[in-house]
Amino acid sequence: MWYVLYTKPRNEKKTAALLAANNFMVYCPTQISMKQWSDRKKKVEEPLFRSYIFVNLKNYKEENVEVLTTPGAVRFLWQQKKPGIVRDKEIEAIKVFLRTYSNVQFIESTALLPGDHVRINSGPFLDQEGELIKVRGQRAFLRLNTLGIELQAELPLMAIEKAFG
Repeated sequence: MWYVLYTKPRNEKKTAALLAANNFMVYCPTQISMKQWSDRKKKVEEPLFRSYIFVNLKNYKEENVEVLTTPGAVRFLWQQKKPGIVRDKEIEAIKVFLRTYSNVQFIESTALLPGDHVRINSGPFLDQEGELIKVRGQRAFLRLNTLGIELQAELPLMAIEKAFG
């Protein structure tokens, strides 16, 4: 099964190469784009999904620790309290799409907006849920109702995710 691995910024290709060197099946979709500098233009291969790669694991429980200890790896994406799974046909669809179209842009549809119900996925408030007040850069401001009192917390944006259901 394919799992989505969140990486440090600009570490997608490097992390994918390290995992592949450790005999993991990895897919880091890339595309060629033209970059303009003040003195030249250059074709550059860039990851399609910033900070995301796909890792195929036979047994998540046994292999996830080795993947997460790879330099550049941050965490797996979770959905409904389980690691998010991507089917083979979805990976193949991405490959076909990239072969068919050029100049593709990834627009994340899970963007967090003020008022969203969110869950904290790391730190002392792990699994607490609250309301997103605002996002400033890579910081999220939340309203948490714990212990019968209202708290406001400032957290790194990567420490929260949308809460579904």
